[in-house]
Amino acid sequence: MLPHSTIIEVAVPLPMDRTFHYLVPGDLAERALPGRRVLVPFGGRRLTAYVLTLLASSDVNTMKEIVEVLDEEPLWTDDELEFFRWVASYYLHPLGEVLKTALPAGINLQTRRFKGQQGTETLSGGRNIRHETYFRPGPAPDPQRPLGSKAQQVLEFIRQQGDVAAAELRGRFGQCALQLKRLQELGLTAAEQREVYRDPFRDESNERDVSRQLNQHQQAAFESLCRSLDSRVFAPWLLHGVTGSGKTEVYLQAIAHALDQGTNALVLVPEISLTPQLVRRFRARFGSGIAILHSGLSDGERYDEWRRIRRGQANIVIGARSAIFAPLERIGIIVVDEEHEASFKQGDALRYNARDLALVRGRLERATVVLGSATPLITSLHAVEQGRLGLLSLPQRVRGIPMPTVETVAMQGIRSTISPQLHQALEQTLADGGQAIIFLNRRGFATFLVCSDCSQPLTCPNCSVTLTFHRSRGQSVCHYCDYAVPAPGTCPACGGLELKELGAGTERVEHDLAELLPRARILRMDSDTTSGKGSHGRLLSRMADGSADILIGTQMITKGHDFPGVTLVGVINAEASLNMPDFRSSERTFQVLSQVIGRAGRGDTPGRVLLQAINPSHYAIQCAIAHDSQGFYRQELDFRREAGYPPFAHLAGLGLSGTTENGVEQQAELTGRLLGQLKRELALRVEILGPAQAPLYRLRGRYRRQILLKAPSRNDLRRLIAAWMARRTSSSTIREIIDIDPVDMM
Repeated sequence: MLPHSTIIEVAVPLPMDRTFHYLVPGDLAERALPGRRVLVPFGGRRLTAYVLTLLASSDVNTMKEIVEVLDEEPLWTDDELEFFRWVASYYLHPLGEVLKTALPAGINLQTRRFKGQQGTETLSGGRNIRHETYFRPGPAPDPQRPLGSKAQQVLEFIRQQGDVAAAELRGRFGQCALQLKRLQELGLTAAEQREVYRDPFRDESNERDVSRQLNQHQQAAFESLCRSLDSRVFAPWLLHGVTGSGKTEVYLQAIAHALDQGTNALVLVPEISLTPQLVRRFRARFGSGIAILHSGLSDGERYDEWRRIRRGQANIVIGARSAIFAPLERIGIIVVDEEHEASFKQGDALRYNARDLALVRGRLERATVVLGSATPLITSLHAVEQGRLGLLSLPQRVRGIPMPTVETVAMQGIRSTISPQLHQALEQTLADGGQAIIFLNRRGFATFLVCSDCSQPLTCPNCSVTLTFHRSRGQSVCHYCDYAVPAPGTCPACGGLELKELGAGTERVEHDLAELLPRARILRMDSDTTSGKGSHGRLLSRMADGSADILIGTQMITKGHDFPGVTLVGVINAEASLNMPDFRSSERTFQVLSQVIGRAGRGDTPGRVLLQAINPSHYAIQCAIAHDSQGFYRQELDFRREAGYPPFAHLAGLGLSGTTENGVEQQAELTGRLLGQLKRELALRVEILGPAQAPLYRLRGRYRRQILLKAPSRNDLRRLIAAWMARRTSSSTIREIIDIDPVDMM
């Protein structure tokens, strides 16, 4: 029995870089243990806190008592807490908010006081656990008097099945509550309440699949991974395989080996659009025991999947970036598919990178970590050269299928979105019974509307961007803050009534193709068409089963999808991403072009790619056309070395934003001067760039300035930021963010 004066250290899910101590009443002492949540009084309200440790002694005179213990079992293990502490330390983020990020949404409780009702509080938050009634045959013999026909049918079904959920009985027999009540009264059935999980796979069939024969390169990669798994030491690998080289089959067989050893597997994918296809393949290979974690699930489904993992009822977890925090124990292998993708980086709050954290968690778990990509990060390839990552190469497509041929179409003087060459190629592809993918990384009908009278574009009042015209919605929309006005509308600058459409998005391409190819079955896959639950899977299944001819989409169609029927890929505006104000623009252009080119010709028919561009001479485009990843790597590495960017430097970003332009500018200047002073005082080798306006200067009504810090030593960078955090004088009206290893420079 713990003493009455038990004291606990807790973290709270608030932006406060400290922990707090609370007194535990004697009747709660046995339950208020590390890893559990407790309800605590905090600043005039009650909220959830996370118990970190038990303390031997402290000044209890001024210490508040906890209100309640919310959990019967720990929510994390000691090893997981070590990982969370590492995350908090590295990303300079409060531990309480890290724990909040790691736990399923809606699990926390807090009280809120209503205005005008002094002393009135309501408890909000938390996630409901579902229960279902199950029926089984009872001990009583059949009654003397016959049952009604419906009751007899229900009884026979229960006896046949042995154990049936009430929901299944309702689905089969309709309303049958009276019959079930009568059967229970006669002792013919027995009922019990059970906790049930919401099932994200409930609408999917499960086909069986077996391991496939590996080619020599796949076999060599698989054997290397097996040796790592057998050794049970941390082993990080880069699996560099061209598109269509069979990386997924290597993952599957390596995971099967890990499961045979009694360990578990964590698989990270960059987009939820990749999850349905990958999950189907994993379920076909492994059957049950798979859990998924991504934003496409309802909060209830996500909470139930989290509980299944915590209880050891899943040995494979597949998910997007947040799955790196899955409560999975005994991890033997972590796979990061498409490791080059920027979407592994969280863009707000805790700005973690799941790709990087996979290596950290793998080291803590002594696991094998596989970073897979056809277009690896420059930093990953450099880490291979430095000996920090092992290299597994898949230089050929499976079954010896050739890479597609790529042709460029010069678009100078061509006003239409679809060039005559691409139109002709599409007609031929459809005539041959093939499928096509058209890639354009911009959604909407027109990029923006421009007034014919004053030439001013229609812009967002909240963000420094033009509004994108969506014809189907009849609106011009900001893709950053969702501000929308009816379209075409009038010019807000001069009142002009004629607004011209400039540029093209995926909706425009869909419209133009419908006119050019009226018999084609066309799908569009972008943020506008995939907002509904299950929409990704439905669209992809139509391509997979051949019920669609052409898939038009943004970047989400370039990643990991395997459609053997696709023989033609068209790329619209291939050089668009080269114009982004980011040192990674060349790398991202090469990656996205290589990935979308790789969607063609993955079946028995050779693939063809038409790449429309005004100026295709840039080395990123030329290397993608030639499937020359090494050539691109060497040229890009030279640029990074000369400019002093990763992998030859470490970066951190400081962002400041507020609703008043002058206030943000003044605070940014103060921050810049303080950083310069601290750099000199500590004699640190850190380059301070800025403060400057962010490329996207105004976002959701807030003015934004940023400072970029570059240093050859990560230690110097962290020392400077830590000193600034200790000496800074923050303004209540200015929001400050710290972004360690920034990915989005906008």
